[in-house]
Amino acid sequence: MSIDEKLKDLGISWPKATPQPMANYVTVRRSGNLLFLSGAGPFEGDKPLYTGRVGKDVTLEEAYIAARLSAVNLLSMIKGELGGFRNVRIVKLLGFVSSAEDFYQQPEVINGASDFLVEVLGENGKHSRSALGTSVLPFNIPVEIEMIAEIINEEV
Repeated sequence: MSIDEKLKDLGISWPKATPQPMANYVTVRRSGNLLFLSGAGPFEGDKPLYTGRVGKDVTLEEAYIAARLSAVNLLSMIKGELGGFRNVRIVKLLGFVSSAEDFYQQPEVINGASDFLVEVLGENGKHSRSALGTSVLPFNIPVEIEMIAEIINEEV
């Protein structure tokens, strides 16, 4: 089953356009066989679907969905760069969670992205990661995630 078919089964559609930089940077930088992806948030077009701090304005469940949407946007960046996902393996995620002072479940939030990536990419979606709490993120979004992906040989 293709990734597009898996997304359709999950009720998820690709963004109408690949997320574009919001300042003076690129969304994807290729270095050898590695792709370094800039941070992505829970945006649909140029509008965030969730705003606020997790544990105060945003529930854990909403933040999980926001992380999942962030991962959809990250994959759309890869698709925009490579045209697809053949021979792509996710290496590392760095997840930031805008957190209320007494919120300590950042890993559970970033599970939204991790679970999604494994769901659609299988073994190639498994990755190392860090989940950090912060007091604020750009545009008042609750989650921002960076990614490193690798282009692998078919034999690997």
